[in-house]
Amino acid sequence: MPAIQTQSPAASACIRRWSTDAVAPGQRLDYWVGAICEGFLEMDATSPSATAFDSSLESVSWGNVAVNRVRGSAQDVYRTRAAIARSRDNYLYLLCKSDSAWTAVQEQRSARLLPGDLVLVDSTQRYEFHFPTSANTVSLQLHPDWLAAWLPDVQAALCRRIDGSAGWGAVLSAFARELTPELAAAPPLPSSVLMDQLGALMALAMGGGPTPDARGNALASLRQRILDRVREQHAQPGLTASAVATSLGISPRTLHRCLAEEGMTFAQHLMGCRMTVAARLLSDPRFDRLTVAEIGRRVGLLDASHFVRACRLHLGATPAQLRRKAQK
Repeated sequence: MPAIQTQSPAASACIRRWSTDAVAPGQRLDYWVGAICEGFLEMDATSPSATAFDSSLESVSWGNVAVNRVRGSAQDVYRTRAAIARSRDNYLYLLCKSDSAWTAVQEQRSARLLPGDLVLVDSTQRYEFHFPTSANTVSLQLHPDWLAAWLPDVQAALCRRIDGSAGWGAVLSAFARELTPELAAAPPLPSSVLMDQLGALMALAMGGGPTPDARGNALASLRQRILDRVREQHAQPGLTASAVATSLGISPRTLHRCLAEEGMTFAQHLMGCRMTVAARLLSDPRFDRLTVAEIGRRVGLLDASHFVRACRLHLGATPAQLRRKAQK
């Protein structure tokens, strides 16, 4: 059953697509079973609305994570022991459904999930998904070795409801729902960065923690991106931590906590960037034609008196004094 593949102009990965629109109504459920077996793993599906069945699957492979989006009719999905025995590959899946309640069952555990909640399942164990209204779901396929670096006890996290309305669960839910196949095909940031963000949020939401090395690497990577982004945008008047966080796809709280790990604050780093550039402009004869106020504007400080005070505090002299010193 070949999938339709499309590619964004800026993408490096193709979106594979399956849709029951490709077949006659009477053949749609059979087609769908084949589609989920090809797109995911071997499974079976039934539906109370088989005569009016409609579903689609879009998938993008993304290193250790695959991003899948399912849309369609009410249905029940089963992963049996026989299917597990026939499978060569196995993964873990993080699922999030935002439009209606549903139920996940894995071995002896059962989770009743409300819109926005998440659940983790293991394809090496039997599971059932019961979608009584619709199957509209984001499903993130996770490589076991990658997930083990973030969750020390994966088995304890299986088929446990992750509250998508509060705490880190709400943050994870919002992030997971943003991971569309279109974003994965043309990511706004390197996929490794987004995967680190996903792993860290899963660790926080599930009450565990990543291994020290993985957590340290992820924090160092995020911290460097924050520092780089502030340097890039320091000249914007009124630049805020919230604006930088939004541009990086993280929360302001995450930004502040990440910098605090190294004893830094956003305001200190921003002013440090501004004063570094100001000192260079004031000491370079090529910029002598610029007024002090204009140099202040070029580093994001529109108020001339504020710029003078900042120079005195951080550089030890007023802008005029710094310029005269450089001219000697």
